[in-house]
Amino acid sequence: MKKALIFRGGWDGHEPVLVSERFKRLLEKHGWEVTISDTQEPLGDLDALLKLDLIIPCWTMGRIDPQYSRNVAKAVASGVGLAGCHGGMCDAFREDTEWQFMTGGQWVSHPGGDGVRYTVNICHGSSPITEGLEDFEVESEQYYVHVDPAIEVLATTRFPVVTYYHSSNKACDVPVAWTKFWGVGRVFYSSLGHHDDVFDKSPSAEILMERGLLWAGEGKAYAKEHGLDVSKYENTAKMY
Repeated sequence: MKKALIFRGGWDGHEPVLVSERFKRLLEKHGWEVTISDTQEPLGDLDALLKLDLIIPCWTMGRIDPQYSRNVAKAVASGVGLAGCHGGMCDAFREDTEWQFMTGGQWVSHPGGDGVRYTVNICHGSSPITEGLEDFEVESEQYYVHVDPAIEVLATTRFPVVTYYHSSNKACDVPVAWTKFWGVGRVFYSSLGHHDDVFDKSPSAEILMERGLLWAGEGKAYAKEHGLDVSKYENTAKMY
């Protein structure tokens, strides 16, 4: 049985309890064992993290103990998946640049705030996460993010929709969902999920999220089956 840890907290406006409970249900229907923590304390036990298949942060802003951050980075590098959404993963721990390096991006703005109607454009390619999905509409915050150029972009949204200072630049497509690798671990992120009901109002958003969670959670087994070894990365790693 695959095992996942969700740790939740931070800013309550992103409804970490409701969102984390949704993610728990999505995994449990696939036979997963899911543990939810209302603190970051489980991140202090590296040995326990290494036994997981997936870590799901649901913690907007706030701070993380540097040792906890290093433990997550090591666990993910070993093959444990990392997946999350919106501010719960890529607006977590703004002072921790290693966290941003691992997750692949960082929120910087959402022009117009909540209630902006915009299109999520699916990027069809080699990823099974987007297979069969079509472009869809969302009414929520439209995240402008700074991203790692190494990510594989799964979906984008075009800016500007709302007139703001950035509007004086040419139109640009900003990633909404992506994957990347950290060591031999898989990382998935979706910027959708400002409130839990976004996934009800836009069912494709939930499909994207569910598939991303499962994809990230399969990385450990894949690495084992294919003899992938994190040691070659550890030999040269400089943490902080």
